[in-house]
Amino acid sequence: MYAQVSALASPTKNDMPQTVRRSANYQPSIWGDRFLTYGAEFLETEDNLKQQVQELKEEVRSMLTSPVEKPSQKLNLIDALQRLGVSYHFENEIEETLQQLHMTLHDSDDQENEIEETLQQLHMTLHDSDDQENDDDLYIVALQFRLLRQQGYNISSEKFTKFKDSEGNFKESLIDDTQAMLSLYEATHLRVHGEDILDEALVFTTTHLEFVASNLSTPLAAQVSHALKQPIRKGLPRLEARHYFSIYQEDPSHDKVLLTFAKLDFNLLQKMHQKELSDIARWWKELNFSKKLPFIRDRVIECYFWILGVYFEPKYFLARRILTKVIAMTSIVDDIYDVYGTLEEIELFTEAIERWDISATDQLPEYMKVCYKALLDVYCEMEEKIGEGRSYRIRHAIEAMKNQVRAYFDEAKWFHQNHIPTMDEYMEISLVTCGYPMLATTSLVGMGDIVTNDCFEWVFSNPKIVRASAVVCRLMDDIVSHKFEQARGHVASAVECYMAQFGATEEEAINEFRKQVIDAWKVINKECLYPTIVPMPVLMRIVNLSRVMDVVYKDQDGYTNAGIVLRDFIRSMLIDPVPL
Repeated sequence: MYAQVSALASPTKNDMPQTVRRSANYQPSIWGDRFLTYGAEFLETEDNLKQQVQELKEEVRSMLTSPVEKPSQKLNLIDALQRLGVSYHFENEIEETLQQLHMTLHDSDDQENEIEETLQQLHMTLHDSDDQENDDDLYIVALQFRLLRQQGYNISSEKFTKFKDSEGNFKESLIDDTQAMLSLYEATHLRVHGEDILDEALVFTTTHLEFVASNLSTPLAAQVSHALKQPIRKGLPRLEARHYFSIYQEDPSHDKVLLTFAKLDFNLLQKMHQKELSDIARWWKELNFSKKLPFIRDRVIECYFWILGVYFEPKYFLARRILTKVIAMTSIVDDIYDVYGTLEEIELFTEAIERWDISATDQLPEYMKVCYKALLDVYCEMEEKIGEGRSYRIRHAIEAMKNQVRAYFDEAKWFHQNHIPTMDEYMEISLVTCGYPMLATTSLVGMGDIVTNDCFEWVFSNPKIVRASAVVCRLMDDIVSHKFEQARGHVASAVECYMAQFGATEEEAINEFRKQVIDAWKVINKECLYPTIVPMPVLMRIVNLSRVMDVVYKDQDGYTNAGIVLRDFIRSMLIDPVPL
């Protein structure tokens, strides 16, 4: 299905006939009108499902508030709640139970939210405690480390030195405890720069987990196999919850009430997401892009999946709607600049974006008018939805889109000039064209009052975490897609730029970029440790954007080749309910 350069008859009256255009031969959407039918099917069953979820939620709350003998029991419960995707229900309860457990009260009025308060208390009490269970049990120490790091607390990695021998190597005796090894493996993915002990631990655990994986019994075998491919830190919470149901239910010690609650909650959220997607699919269908702009990637369903990875919680309904429409429109603009538009046409489109006024359509070819009007309409709707007093959000969102298009134009000029930039030149522009700085900015528009103008000023200053997320996006994309893109005619990717500048082989370039992606994740982890400049919910949007890349672009361009990579993910999250 490699692309080709072809002379296509223009679909519009304003184009010159027989304009030479590139074609990517993108596959059509695999979903058709499937998601248009969701939305009005289950009003009665939804109420019944909500009632069941609420009743079970009360039982789970009782678990959280009941006393336990060992701190590890509460750690395991918090871990289960998070991995089953329901911890967002219980922030207050988690605070109360951990306060009861550790019998230590802190004045935490300045914390971001209740679950952070409880884990800070856990951090303080376990850090100072001589509790031998926590000090000597690698599984518990690693679990504690991961849970606290996930919440932003800079717990020291030096506590793992006790698991080394006199020669500075991790003790061979640890190999016999697969659960402990797996716990340490997951903890290492929260490491930051300078934590050599965690780099060593990752190599140590990966080597031995790979060795024993085929000899383990269920469900541990499935858990290890999945973790080696998709560690918790880099996974999408909804996908990970869907996978973890089968692991958890095969654990003899699992709690049936918690499992049933988590499954019902997943199905209830799935129905809510189906209704949202139905509205977006209808919007897309009415725009009729598949007919008017047949050269684009028709991927609105995949776009919603992408943004569901950024935030799945009910309270972010508006944010999801806004960001899905923006990423879907950005994909169209990308295809115009990358594939279909001539240099003269995209120069006109760039000028129109700078003007940001519907009257600018007068200068555009007909096919571009379709895109331009739809794009402006998305931002008009955005302004209507967010309410009074938040115009600063729209201003920043529009400016982010202008930056995006300017960078697209810069890359297009490189292509038409046959210019292979240096890596510094390339990264300066391509870290914008990857779309993540723009998406990070726009992800904040539909969120609540926790997002202030200062948050937008911060994200626009290109902070370390935004740049690191863009590095993850750009390099993972280029690693898996550069061959296809070069075959159809495309600006040089990071791979070609690196090979040309340093006389490297393709394999050497890719190995270097994989190291840079690992380094970028360390930066992301570091920037999520307190004290943070912006609230944690803001940072989590950027973390989640990075996670989407790890899931969708791990082995190939899962967005462009959606029928291969994303089909099963979308089915599990948006079509098939969890069996009870």
